[in-house]
Amino acid sequence: MKSTVTLGLGDQLMYSSYFAPRGRNRMYILGQQLSERYLSPLDRLIGIIGDAGAGKSSMVKGMFPGLELTNDDDGVNIRPLPLLKNIDRGFFSSHTYHLDMRFELAFTQIHVLAEAVRQALAHDKRVIVEHFDLLYPLLKTNADVLIGVGGEVIVVRPTVFGPVPQEIRDVVVKTLQYRKMAHTAEDLTTRVLVNDYGAILEFRHRDVHHGFVLEYPLELSAALPEVERKVKKLIEEEINISYCDEGHIKIGDMTWACSGPRTHVRNTEEIENFRLMPEYKFDPKTRTYLIIGLVGPMSDTLDGFNLLNTVNC
Repeated sequence: MKSTVTLGLGDQLMYSSYFAPRGRNRMYILGQQLSERYLSPLDRLIGIIGDAGAGKSSMVKGMFPGLELTNDDDGVNIRPLPLLKNIDRGFFSSHTYHLDMRFELAFTQIHVLAEAVRQALAHDKRVIVEHFDLLYPLLKTNADVLIGVGGEVIVVRPTVFGPVPQEIRDVVVKTLQYRKMAHTAEDLTTRVLVNDYGAILEFRHRDVHHGFVLEYPLELSAALPEVERKVKKLIEEEINISYCDEGHIKIGDMTWACSGPRTHVRNTEEIENFRLMPEYKFDPKTRTYLIIGLVGPMSDTLDGFNLLNTVNC
């Protein structure tokens, strides 16, 4: 009898990388797309990796709509943890469970959480684990899919050769710092354009490597080198940036509307090498004008793709 082998997308997947978008709604949409492209109904253990403020919970909400999250980002504090509720009877009522390791370790010892995950998997349940890198050393089982959230969103389907969760964490924690710099610099730039140049129409957002893109329906009269100088002056003033609520941040004493209030540096002095491209970029497809800002390493690589040339073969 001839056997038939069916190869899915995951059989050839090394990894996929996406810009980590600004704001919850865009993260929800990316999560939905990743779920459709990379998850199988047979995947049981999903590991989410990233530092605080990266948008991990928003990613989970987009990937698994309706899933009850157990961490306290939105004031939620579910007790007892659903995963542990009936573990003494070996009974798991739900198909999918959520676990935030960093949050849950404040209440439960790690070996108890590891055993609960093992039992849930043995009962063919699905477990989504945030901060999976904390659980992996004791669980000793890699996830079916690893998702790292930092400056980029990385999707990996590990094999026996890796990668292990710590390798993903090392990458996303490093890149998250530049994403936070870019988001804060973006809001400072918007503040200058609105307050000093009367940009009253809504800005839309795009993504570039270690930077940001403001999309505007008209070409502003503002000279971008002058805007850059004004933003740099704000950065030098060492203004504190803080979370206000899910739709706003505090820039000093000023309340400012923001779609990603948790993804910011704590003080403007943390922004490194801010610069604006000196001219507006016109997009003929959308007929809009783009203002491009960069932070971090002094490179004009906007898509990150040229970085592949630095990899030794």
